[in-house]
Order: sequence, then C-alpha cells, then structure tokens
Amino acid sequence: MKVVAFNGSPNREGNTWHALRMVTAELEAAGIATEIVTVGDKAIRGCIACGMCGKNLDEKCVLPGDEVNEWIQRMKGADGILLGSPVHYAAMSGAMKSFLDRAFYVAGKNGGLFRHKVGASVVAVRRSGGIPAFEQLNNFLMYSEMLIPTSNYWNVIHGRMPGEVLQDEEGAQIMRVLGRNMAWLLKLVEHGRGAVTPPMQEQKAYMHFIR
Repeated sequence: MKVVAFNGSPNREGNTWHALRMVTAELEAAGIATEIVTVGDKAIRGCIACGMCGKNLDEKCVLPGDEVNEWIQRMKGADGILLGSPVHYAAMSGAMKSFLDRAFYVAGKNGGLFRHKVGASVVAVRRSGGIPAFEQLNNFLMYSEMLIPTSNYWNVIHGRMPGEVLQDEEGAQIMRVLGRNMAWLLKLVEHGRGAVTPPMQEQKAYMHFIR
C-alpha cells in the first residue's frame, strides 16, 4: 500500500512539511509506503472551466506547463491521499487551491478516480484560520466519496518559523493519532477488498433553482 502526500506550502520543509512527516512516519511504521510531493512552490494555473477533461475522458487537464496531470496519476495509483496546506488569509494556499480544483475536477469527470480511496488533510498555522482552511481541504475529499480517518481533534498544528510545530505537543499528538487511524483504515479497506461488496456508484444528479 502507498499514500501520496501533497505539501501546499511554498516552503519545502516548513511547518506543513513537518506536519505531513508526523503523519507519514506513523504510516511508514505500519508498513505503508509514503511520498511527499511539493506543490506550493510551483506556478500552477487555476481551472478555466473549459470542460475539456469531461469531453476527452483521458484523465488529463488540457492546461499545459505544470505537473498537475502527473500528480493526478500518482493519486490514482495510491491507496491513500494526504493533503497539507499552510494558512493564507484563513484559507489554503493559492497553489494548493489551483491544483486541487483541477485534479479533483478531472477525477470526478473521469469516473471518480479517487472514489473510496482513504483521504485526510492537515493544516499548519501561526495563530488563526486553521479550521476554515482544514474545512476547505476536506471539501475535496467529501465530494469525491473518499473515506476519511479522524484524529482526537481537528488536524491543525501551530507554529510560525519552520520547525516550530514540533513544539506544539497537542498538535503533534493529533498528527500521530491521525497517522495511526489512517493506517488502520487503509488496512481495513485492503482486507475488505473482495470480501465486502462496495456500494454502486450513482450517476451524479445536478440540480439548480433558476427557472
């Protein structure tokens, strides 16, 4: 089994990376391979709502010049997906938002590539805005019918300078518990595969209220 983690911070080894490493260390201790991909230091264009990924059905975004399509395939091939972001104005980083908008839209339009994968998110913040950013990340997981492990509190850890999150004892515990629960859920899914029939995927119903 493998989990691919995405670091939405422009700092490759800042506090978001440390938070992700706390979780992945527990996954690795449980025998699960991990990889951390840095997103936040890349120039990533936002979705332009062209709809071509739903027409071409090739599991690709048509926008050129970045690594989004490569990352989509890494997510498709993984058993679990871990999302991490710093907090910018009480929200996830801009690069992370652009990446997730495109990747999850492609996945949804191409048969639900991430459906029933195990997914979790973590946030690193100096002071305030952690919960709104955490909820933003979780929206992508929930919309995609992913399976979400929990911890003993919301997955937010505090620190300003790189590495300061290591001093947040409660935050570190949250990340450890999340990692262990994620490993457990991944193993439950793996052991249930072929023994328990998953629910059928329904065609998405679209409804609006403009007459």
